[in-house]
Formats: sequence, structure tokens, C-alpha cells
Amino acid sequence: MAPGTNMSPCNGEIENGFYKGNMSAIEENQEVSDGLSQSNAGKPPRNHSGMRHCISQASLGATSALEPNTVMLGLKSPSSDNCAYVPIFRSGSYSEMGPKQYMEDEHIRIDNLREQVDESKGLLSQGAYYGVFDGHGGIDAASFTQNNLLNFILEDSHFPSMVKKAVRNAFQKADNTLADTKSLDSSSGTTALIALILGRTMLIANAGDSRAVLGKRGRAIELSKDHKPNATSEKLRIEKLGGVIFDGYLNGQLSVARALGDWHIKGAKGSKGLLISDPEFEEVVLSEEDEFLIIGCDGLWDVMSSQYAVTIVRKELMLHNDPEKCSKFLVKEALKRNCCDNLTVLVICFSPDPPPRIEIPKTTRRRSISAEGLDLLKGVLSDI
Repeated sequence: MAPGTNMSPCNGEIENGFYKGNMSAIEENQEVSDGLSQSNAGKPPRNHSGMRHCISQASLGATSALEPNTVMLGLKSPSSDNCAYVPIFRSGSYSEMGPKQYMEDEHIRIDNLREQVDESKGLLSQGAYYGVFDGHGGIDAASFTQNNLLNFILEDSHFPSMVKKAVRNAFQKADNTLADTKSLDSSSGTTALIALILGRTMLIANAGDSRAVLGKRGRAIELSKDHKPNATSEKLRIEKLGGVIFDGYLNGQLSVARALGDWHIKGAKGSKGLLISDPEFEEVVLSEEDEFLIIGCDGLWDVMSSQYAVTIVRKELMLHNDPEKCSKFLVKEALKRNCCDNLTVLVICFSPDPPPRIEIPKTTRRRSISAEGLDLLKGVLSDI
């Protein structure tokens, strides 16, 4: 995690609409083992269209006609530690098949999570849910995960008191169901990256090589790791289990070290395989300095740095304040850079207003040159 990210809740509390206290500490110290029920699901519809356009559940209202506020670079935002800050979620997305034969990406955008949560769960404050699922070996795994992962989270007995536990269980349940459901292709697999926001607390869960990047006053803060087989931690784990990495591929077959599905590679359920579905987590307590989140499949990040993407999105938001147009701009830019994969990008804003302008503070210090220095400078210039 890059420096400057607010990883601690205000006054030691996480205000997620359900619970106040140190949620992470409770989840780390309390081990609960639950048997996961196996559910059957019908085969999801396949969609191989070249372009996909997802409409957010919350429409963007009229934006302010006033000029955006100016923020002086290097000065701490006066309200950055204000516990009364409440983010407002609005999002846009864009997908294209790219040069591939089929479109295997799926994604989901829910700007108002309260509409999806049963009243018995007691969701008091606003929430949101976003995800990108980069499929391979067919669309089955990506479509199933897109349609079912959120329900698995909400139905878990640990939600909402232990959110990380619930999310981890949901990933495992989705993975196991992909193996047990005969109508789904067991050789299909998918990466999964989700952002679950409850109040001000944003939880990123990632298994695979999609990436989440936070835009914080123009700085790019990466909130996920790319689970490539040759990444140091993944390589050590794989080789310790007797696996090999050939030309960046796990056992010469797969370009990711974590994924849901792919049971032709994982082998029997319960065995300690080389390919795992365990998500890695990053938790952020949002502040007014956190302007937007970019979630994209690896097709984007293969040709574009995280900082460049944040710079572009911030510039575009200041022009038109439309996250949908920002998502499309990033996809088109990646295609210009000869991306060779499917492309899916989500841009999630945390305010109804465009990002404020950033200006370098002007110095009030006057600088002068001594008489000796002036004579030296005249001598140099006379020799030219």
C-alpha cells in the first residue's frame, strides 16, 4: 500500500452501517469454520457480442455549473479527517472484445446496495458493490460468478458482522459450485475482483490479475496485487508445491496464479493445488481526498500504468464529470496501444462534483543576487 492512504477509521471505528469497532481485528482473531452448502445453478446465457454497455442502477444527476474548487498541492485538505464525510457513489463502465474471437469479460455495478440487501440484515447507511470478472476457457465461470457472488456474500452467516470472512466464504462457495454444477463447463475459469463499500469502508477482494486503483488527489494508489505466476510470492508458493512456471504460465497452461473455476487444473476438491481461489484483501476508509476508483481487467494494465490511468480519468472528469465517458476513453486508449485482450473498465466516483483543480502554491520569498554574483554573470554573458 502506497503511503498517504487512509487505512485507519476515524477514532478507531469503522462506520459501515452495521458495526462500530475494529472489524479487521475481530476477523483476524476469531476463527470460525463453516460447512458450505452446495447450490445448483442453471447454465448462464452466453453473450459473445463485441461490445457490452452496462447501465448503472443510479443515474447521474445534474452536475454543478460552477467552476470546481481549487486545491493547493501540498496542503492537507482541511476536512480530510472529518468523520462526517459521506461518499456518494456514481459509476460508469465500458467493454470491448478487442482483437480476441470471443468476449469473455463480465462486470457488475450497483451504486445503491440497500436495494439488494434484505431488511433483516440491518443495512443502515449507503453501500455499493462493483466487480470485474475476466473469463477464460469460455464464458461460463465469469457469467456464473457475476450473477451469484454478491448473493453468496449477503447469504453468508458472517455478513455483516465479519465482512472479510463472508467474502472469503463466498469466493470459495462460488469456486466449489463451478466444480459441482454439471451444466457449467468445468474447464472454464475466471479472475474475480470486487469492491464492496459499506458506508465509508471500502473492501477490495481480488483473485487474479485484474486491478483496482484509487485516485487520491491525482495520485494512483494500487489496492490490489496482480496474481501473475511469476510474481515473487506466487512463484514461491507454486514452486514449493512442486509446480513450474514456463514463460510466465502456471505449468505452461494458465497466465494467472489465482482464479475461480479451472477445475481441470485444480484437480480434486479439498486438495492443495497450485491454482487457488483465495482472495487477497485491502481495506480503505474513504476520505474527501479519495476521488474515484478504477477497476479494470488485465487487458488495460498490460498497456497502461496505474498513474497514467488516474491522470487521464481525473482530467476527463474535470472536463465532463461523466464516469461512463472516462471508462470508454480508457478502453479506446488501450486499443490504440495495441491491447491484445478483452477490455473492461469501471470508473466509480465518490462525489457528485468533478475533482478540484490542483495548483502549485506560489512562493512569497524574494530572491536576489549579490553584486559579486552579478559581475560574474555579466562576465559569462560577455564571453558568449
